[in-house]
Amino acid sequence: MKRAAIGICVFAAALSGAAVAAQLYRWVDEKGGVEWRDTPPPASVKKFEQRNIGGGPQDVSLPYSLQQVMKASPVTLWTAKCGEPCDKAREHLAKRGIPHTVRDAQGDVKTFQKATGGYEIPVLYVGTTRLKGYLDTDWDTALDVAGYPKTALTVGGKPVVKPVVVPAAKPEPQAAPQTEGQPEGQPAAPAQ
Repeated sequence: MKRAAIGICVFAAALSGAAVAAQLYRWVDEKGGVEWRDTPPPASVKKFEQRNIGGGPQDVSLPYSLQQVMKASPVTLWTAKCGEPCDKAREHLAKRGIPHTVRDAQGDVKTFQKATGGYEIPVLYVGTTRLKGYLDTDWDTALDVAGYPKTALTVGGKPVVKPVVVPAAKPEPQAAPQTEGQPEGQPAAPAQ
């Protein structure tokens, strides 16, 4: 009984220290007792479970309330290498710890123009609310109304949330120009 209580305490302590990556081993000893330890079992034990626990921010699940806000009002940042406005936009979302998707406006110009209705960057979407350009007070208002936290969630001093970067769409292949009298779908003969 004492071993089981110690094992449970070790397991609970290991789970509470999420910022530290660790291994936890479980096996049944020769007397039928269940062992939980952070060290591998003796060589005589042939069957055991090995579990990873902790590991830092990537292993921490987000609070349910934040998951609901993200579902109702996902945040997307359209940005590029536009200098100070784009840099401040990225820093602002990082400072507040806002889970968001980053889209490259220069890498996918057609999609950007279609999605935003123009060419001004940065553009922030909070749900269906579109904010063109960077103005911290407007961005904070939109994020607050949606229910996002005002400060970043951290574990062990490291932010829990990291942005998701969406790669630019690959351009569609261009059709070869057709010449008169050439059947459709056949490439044009090279010029001589």
